[in-house]
Amino acid sequence: MPNSLTSPPSSGMRTAWLVVALLVPVALLNYLDRQMLAAMKGSMMGDIPDIATNANWGIVLGCFKWVYAGLSPVGGYVADRSSRRHVIALSLFVWSAVTLATAYVTTFPQLIAARSLMGISEAFYIPAALALISEFHSSQTRSRAVGFHQMGIYIGIIVGGFAGYVADEPSLGWRWAFSVCGLVGVIYSLPLFALLKNPPRTEVASIDGVSPWAALRELLTNTGFLLLVVYFTLPAMAGWVVKDWMPNILREQFGLGQGRAGLSAVLYVQVASLIGVGIGGWLADRWMRHTSRGRIFVSAIGMSFFLPSLFGVGNASTLGAAIGFLILFGLGWGFFDCNNMPILCQIVRPQLRATGYGIMNFVSIGCGGFADWGFGALRDRHVPLNVIFGVFAGTALLSIFIVLLIRPNEQNATA
Repeated sequence: MPNSLTSPPSSGMRTAWLVVALLVPVALLNYLDRQMLAAMKGSMMGDIPDIATNANWGIVLGCFKWVYAGLSPVGGYVADRSSRRHVIALSLFVWSAVTLATAYVTTFPQLIAARSLMGISEAFYIPAALALISEFHSSQTRSRAVGFHQMGIYIGIIVGGFAGYVADEPSLGWRWAFSVCGLVGVIYSLPLFALLKNPPRTEVASIDGVSPWAALRELLTNTGFLLLVVYFTLPAMAGWVVKDWMPNILREQFGLGQGRAGLSAVLYVQVASLIGVGIGGWLADRWMRHTSRGRIFVSAIGMSFFLPSLFGVGNASTLGAAIGFLILFGLGWGFFDCNNMPILCQIVRPQLRATGYGIMNFVSIGCGGFADWGFGALRDRHVPLNVIFGVFAGTALLSIFIVLLIRPNEQNATA
């Protein structure tokens, strides 16, 4: 924690890690509510017949992302101006209530409306949560702290992979899954609000005097930030397709049941991501002792894993080979994922970090929504998987060069 806090260092670090511990379950629910949809595609399309086509299913996946992306900068700006604790707890409560309501949809337009409402509520969480963690953790522990938070995301995706089995169980079904997860989130939002803390306002100044346009102008004239936005976006397009479509890909390619396909698509890659954020966070924090570009180098190493993994997934002829390449992808994703906010902290001042991450989400997830829709449309036209994933591998190569162009601002790095 920063030196100006009045509490002893050991107490400060306990508070810093308590913040992470409280937010890990929220991150889990954040992605569990999303991943369940991908794992239960067959059951939901069967129960809601007017979805009808893969392209329409791509719209179901994409509408959440487009709404989420559009409001992410707003969510980040609100978090920079107000209590991040309030923003986080309220966001959890609202999106959990929407998850609960999703259990009762009966038509394609109703499902679109529910996913759009979820996009509105979830847009406020990630920028606020990562900015809060970054405020409580100095550069000595920041990548590890963000990595632990991201582990909650991966666990949520893993648990969501089991949703296919739940949907196939006649006594449960996909509606039961949405009901339970929504109820758990609503209940957890209450102790979260009571226990979560904001850093002292003397420590992190608010941006009450900065207009949205001034904040936007400052960020969009920052070359390092613009490079980071592009770097954050290109790999994420492949990442969203892997998360959202891989259960369906494995089911069609290898003749798996819905439950096994959903589990195989997420379990191995997310366990690998858990390992990746642990190694990548530790390595980045350690490398930062020697150079301010340590996090950038670790992230670039992770991105180099994307090249063979994405090409291999598109050309895999057996389930075992596909899983092996997904494991490599997961390791690379962990290196990439735990260092994006820490790199942002090196190029953007503290008062604009949630806003900056919101803009990154806006571009990245907006493009991810089009990737979901485009992938569905291409599959309807029978475009080979190896062609699609070959393009993704090419964007990963470009991303390596982009991240290596970023130069940290030493003043922001030590703030």
